[in-house]
Amino acid sequence: MGHTANSDRNYRLLQQRLDCAVTGAPQSPTLMKILKLLFSPEESEFARRIPSRPTPLDVLARKLGIAQDELCDRMTEMAHRGLMIDFEHNGQRYFALPPVVIGLFEFTFMRARDDLPMAELARLFEDYMGEDDRFARSVFQGQTQIGRSLVHEEALQGEGLTEILDWERASHIVRSASASAVSLCSCRHKASHLGRACDRPQQNCLSFNYAAKAMIRCGLAQSITTGEAMRILEECKEAGLAQTGDNVRRKVTYICNCCGCCCGMIQAIQTFDIRNAIVTSNWMMEVDLSRCKGCGMCVNACPVRAIEIAHQGEGERKRKWAALDHTLCLGCGVCYSACKSGGISMKPREPRVFTPETIFDRIVAMAIERGKLAQILFEEPEKLSHRALGRIFNILEKSPPFKAAMAIKPLRSAFLNALVKGAKEQSGEMRDLLE
Repeated sequence: MGHTANSDRNYRLLQQRLDCAVTGAPQSPTLMKILKLLFSPEESEFARRIPSRPTPLDVLARKLGIAQDELCDRMTEMAHRGLMIDFEHNGQRYFALPPVVIGLFEFTFMRARDDLPMAELARLFEDYMGEDDRFARSVFQGQTQIGRSLVHEEALQGEGLTEILDWERASHIVRSASASAVSLCSCRHKASHLGRACDRPQQNCLSFNYAAKAMIRCGLAQSITTGEAMRILEECKEAGLAQTGDNVRRKVTYICNCCGCCCGMIQAIQTFDIRNAIVTSNWMMEVDLSRCKGCGMCVNACPVRAIEIAHQGEGERKRKWAALDHTLCLGCGVCYSACKSGGISMKPREPRVFTPETIFDRIVAMAIERGKLAQILFEEPEKLSHRALGRIFNILEKSPPFKAAMAIKPLRSAFLNALVKGAKEQSGEMRDLLE
């Protein structure tokens, strides 16, 4: 009885550690079931002691009091099962505890596997993500998100549309990557275990740069050439899929090829009306009323149901046209590719959307918006000093003066820059990969 109680306590503590991530992991009996399927009781106790920021193996070994070789073997085995993040840089190994998303969920479903009850996990993840809005709002609260929409570049034609920047182009992300890999789309793979996946291809989740190398080494993805990655990208656009990329300008780690029926981020938009779950591109659909025939092809193609057919008049005098909900439009350009009458174009969005420069900038911005700065700055609760500082800072960041200061753009920017600088210094040589 005591062993069971202690085991449950470790899983609760692991959940609390996961909830400290900027995307969160709200308590739920369903999440407890997921964690018990993924982690053994001993692993749950071990995993909760691993920081969420990439930490060198030698530092971890000293912190945990475990020999480096023994720890490396254990962490590597867990990374191959998708339970740890494993980076390598300049001969040094770095490990981190993955969040629920992007992390445990994707690592579970981004390949076919027979070592887990996949159908049961698919049902549990489906329930956890959709049983109520707590998880979705934990992930997508605030304005800075983990993913941003990438416009179909062929949709940008005409005057004034030449200012698309390199980091806005999916083609540039693919061609400039130092490494590329492909894996199963986690969302459609999960849906297939629930018996409701769409007929879109599944082998098209792309990862890049240091993330691709890590995924390949852990057996979570397959190495591909730049040409193969470009072919997958073009095939996905032809299949009417929307591209959602890492919400950073430099060293993008992934491009998802998303459908409206299976994608978890899009489901948050449709089910819970979280309209900013995916950051829009800097473009927006525009209808040419002189060409639009009101055929509805764009309505069927739009992944977020941002378009409907408006009409006026009756009988032979009835006129139909596509009408856009501007607050929903991702600026993905899928509608442009679906339109056969030339009635759709893309126009620049005003004001331009903010995109963090690096992963450091994104995590810190998300932490500020979500009240998670204390957790990421002081994530070693076993240290008395970290517990004390964490509590003090937690009170500070929730205070009206702090919130008021963060609402002032110059102050928020200066504070963000200082924290990003500190995060880079803490990461040591790892920052060369992430910047």
